[in-house]
Amino acid sequence: MSVARPAPVGYHTVTPRIVVPDVSAAVTFLREVFAAAGEVTEGRPAELRIGDSLIMVSPAGDREAFSGFLYIYVNDADSTHRVALAAGAQEIEAPSDTHYGDRRAMFRDQFGNVFQVAHRLGVSP
Repeated sequence: MSVARPAPVGYHTVTPRIVVPDVSAAVTFLREVFAAAGEVTEGRPAELRIGDSLIMVSPAGDREAFSGFLYIYVNDADSTHRVALAAGAQEIEAPSDTHYGDRRAMFRDQFGNVFQVAHRLGVSP
């Protein structure tokens, strides 16, 4: 028996979604910090690609704004952290090495979303 794919093509089974009061500003931040690709489409959540992953950004209104906490692997956690701070993010954790093999940093955007960015140690940034 064949089971139909539950998610549309291009989506993973789990798709993160954040709800913010200003979708355009959130999308601008994601583009600047993570080189996210995608557009804001009126009447639909923005669908952005960060690497091989999709994130949806919706406007507050029908539902109240709420933040997310996303762990994102990047090529260089230190560089991404610097770009995020320059784009207005607040530092939560400076870049540091972990015992499990990631170099990571954490910051919060203007909407309260928390991003923990990391790259694997031993892998050249």
